[in-house]
Amino acid sequence: MQYDILLIGGNGFVGRVLAAQLQLAGYSALIPTSHPSTGRELRMLPKIYIEEANIHEFDALQSLCSRIKPNGAVINLVGVLHDKPAHPYGKIFKSAHLELPKNIITAMQLHGLKRYLHMSALGADSNGPSMYQRSKGDGELAVKASNLDWTIFRPSVIFGSQDQFINLFAKLTQLLPLMPLANHQAKFQPVSVDDVASAFVKALAMPQTIHQTYDLVGPKIFTMQEIVELAKRKAKTSCWIIPVPAFVGYLQALAFEFLPGPTLMSRDNIASMQLPNILPEGGIDSLTQVFKVSRHHLESILR
Repeated sequence: MQYDILLIGGNGFVGRVLAAQLQLAGYSALIPTSHPSTGRELRMLPKIYIEEANIHEFDALQSLCSRIKPNGAVINLVGVLHDKPAHPYGKIFKSAHLELPKNIITAMQLHGLKRYLHMSALGADSNGPSMYQRSKGDGELAVKASNLDWTIFRPSVIFGSQDQFINLFAKLTQLLPLMPLANHQAKFQPVSVDDVASAFVKALAMPQTIHQTYDLVGPKIFTMQEIVELAKRKAKTSCWIIPVPAFVGYLQALAFEFLPGPTLMSRDNIASMQLPNILPEGGIDSLTQVFKVSRHHLESILR
């Protein structure tokens, strides 16, 4: 069977919402994953197909691309948030943000596929202050250097019912009687996962989006402290949020890096916050002006 869409990273937070929207729009999609047992809700969608595959193996990517219709598309949502310090970035960032897009591009070219939608990040820059931003920036350059019909999306922090940002702070406010918060004045323009997914789906039917890069942001700018206060209200807790100097945040992040289990915060995350994660001055509000999306407000998480 051949599919309309190869959705790489489709078993993640954004991917699951996008898969549901693709289904509603009438597209069939093939989702490769190394953890097929975790995509149970996706299996309820009749035109969405889950297959176990290692996307970091080139042969697997070739096989996946061979099953996409000639006029179909490949969507790459893969992104990681943490890596060990290195310059310009570590092996994990390099593999996910640079080598994977390059391999996808090559596999698409071998099978005559042209349409490629790429998830980057607001602030991606090969010369950025963080490894994350630099690796995402180099990934964008690789996409732009290809002969594909590409579109790049650069969202700010993405929120939704299953996000790992608002929900993390909500959980922390439940566990802690008080929370020291560094970088409390860092600025973000959180965007809804539903709105991000809508932009991807709409772009598939908009040839004018080919060879364009779009910043995706919500309707309002928040400081880090305002976001954590919202998370606290969502969790219905009485945790005290206490702003602390930046060096305290650096030490906290350093400690988190060495704790067992998933990394909650890293020094690289702190480095990313040096630049406002908001629509650049003079930038185009793509969601409303290009994709005609009525954006969700972050305060909707309180409902």
